[in-house]
Amino acid sequence: MEAKTPEQSKTILTDMVLPGETNPLNNLFGGELLARMDRAASISARRHSRRIVVTASVNHVAFNRAVPLGSVVTVEAKVSRAFNTSMEVFIDVWIEDRESGAKTKANEAIYTFVAVDETGKPIAVPEVTPETKLEKDRYDAALRRKQLSLLLAGKIKPSEATELKALFM
Repeated sequence: MEAKTPEQSKTILTDMVLPGETNPLNNLFGGELLARMDRAASISARRHSRRIVVTASVNHVAFNRAVPLGSVVTVEAKVSRAFNTSMEVFIDVWIEDRESGAKTKANEAIYTFVAVDETGKPIAVPEVTPETKLEKDRYDAALRRKQLSLLLAGKIKPSEATELKALFM
């Protein structure tokens, strides 16, 4: 199975925030943004694996900036690292200024997907070969995030969390 770059899985969804998608403050509902991020991330994971994918976890979501009514919002997703059958997908959310067109990062998230066959059984995925500095940073951090998740879930022992130990030694 040939490795792929994050760019090969890049998915961009752009849409406008409509009145029925906003809260009483006229900002995009968080759940609506989560759904958009899940769709973009699942397309990204499918592009990487060329398999059916299912959301395994939402590892991190940061709602740093409100997304106001009428905003043009862009969700950009790329596979940051692949493990045996799972893929970490990093998502950046941008809002576009109505007047200048300048884009500002509003939010980010990290989702994990698992590739499955037609019976729902997990199936191997290609490795990721990061190219840019940002892709390399996200790739390296993905292993630490995975080990932390496994450690907290009791699926590995502290002694097996080699990347986490390296942070403190």
